[in-house]
Amino acid sequence: MSLKRKIALTLSISFSLLFGVVLIIIYISFNDFRREEFKERFIRRLGFTTNFISKSKNFEEEAPIFFNENSDNFLLNETILIFNAKKQLIYSTIKDEKVTWDHKLLTKLDSKTDIYQENTSPEIYAALKNINGENYYILTYAYDTNGKSKLAYLKYLLITAFITCTLLIGFFSYYFMGKFLKPLEDLNKEISEVTAHKLTTQISAEESNDEVSILARSFNTMIARLNDVFQSQKDFTASASHEIRTPITRMAFQLENLIKFGNHSPETVTSLEQMLKDVYQLSDLTNSLMLLTKFDKENIQSIYEEIRIDEIIFESFDIVKKNYPNLRMDFLISENTQENAFLTIKGVASLLTIVFINLLKNAAVYSDDAQAKILITETESQLIIQVSSHGKAISEVEKPKLFDAFMRGNNSQNIAGSGLGLRIVKRVLEYHNAEISYASPSENLNIFKIVFSTT
Repeated sequence: MSLKRKIALTLSISFSLLFGVVLIIIYISFNDFRREEFKERFIRRLGFTTNFISKSKNFEEEAPIFFNENSDNFLLNETILIFNAKKQLIYSTIKDEKVTWDHKLLTKLDSKTDIYQENTSPEIYAALKNINGENYYILTYAYDTNGKSKLAYLKYLLITAFITCTLLIGFFSYYFMGKFLKPLEDLNKEISEVTAHKLTTQISAEESNDEVSILARSFNTMIARLNDVFQSQKDFTASASHEIRTPITRMAFQLENLIKFGNHSPETVTSLEQMLKDVYQLSDLTNSLMLLTKFDKENIQSIYEEIRIDEIIFESFDIVKKNYPNLRMDFLISENTQENAFLTIKGVASLLTIVFINLLKNAAVYSDDAQAKILITETESQLIIQVSSHGKAISEVEKPKLFDAFMRGNNSQNIAGSGLGLRIVKRVLEYHNAEISYASPSENLNIFKIVFSTT
């Protein structure tokens, strides 16, 4: 998740939680206010009824008229029951229906002068009043229909406000974070375009002292230092490789003359031939390093050309054959290769030659019969090359490290080598967006598989 989305999401969640807590407090406060207001209306209604009873001369005749004219039924859905001192019902606002009540509630009034039950439906307010020297038990039942409808409406408004504000704050957070972080995104885009061959490129930095400008200036300073280090390293590698080539060539020439024209014992000739192989190996390594210093993955595509992979393989075989005359190659094209296959890829011929020189040289050195079998398969999207040889396989422990620098397997004991060949092979293939893998299906079989994408 991007930084912009993280900040926007954090702000939205924080605001939503805070706003939700405020809305819950508003809802609870309004509900408490409604309950207290409804209870006050109960008390006022009881006082109103008590006042009527105290002033009434003929209660039973005047009560129906009084309660009909002063009914609060629309607001409270009210029912009033009045009992005498003997707990006998003397008046009810209920008409044409059987009247029931809780006798236990009347009994409780003997010890409590008033009782309010708000958790029942309808709510009940009961009181024992002494009016004109006589006790009256008054029960008032009511539904707070008006208050609850307002509470329900408030809940609807609060939920709507919560959802709307959450969506708005999410949108505006994302929008403004995009505005605020736009310079950082531009900086990231410029940084991503910097490569090993563009280290001299400085990214634009404003003169302000905000965090992005400070970061840009720090990055430019770092790039300048890296450029100095990389350039020094490349210059050293190129110069050293170039300087080494001359004495290596001279050594090879002198060794060849000693072997051809010298009168030496067989042991001496064998030693000279081994020295010559080592010199050739050092020469190949030097040439490889010189080529690799010229290219990287970003700029190599500018010099791509159409290459026939079979021609590269045969050219590499001829080069290796000079130093290993016993090497044989079995070249095959798979039956699964599509018709009209051209066996061509885009790449740099000199670098790909290094790949197959190293693989064929491994076959010559490490195989039991100095033979390499090459199988080519071309499909609509891939060109697959398998280089297999018979010899001691790489152990399972060493396989993951096979393409690391200076890695030499247990099958290379008593065999000269630098341990850089397969590392160079992998790097060259990475420049060509190709993959190489190693497998040993059987104990005495080594297979290197190279996959080029042709799409």
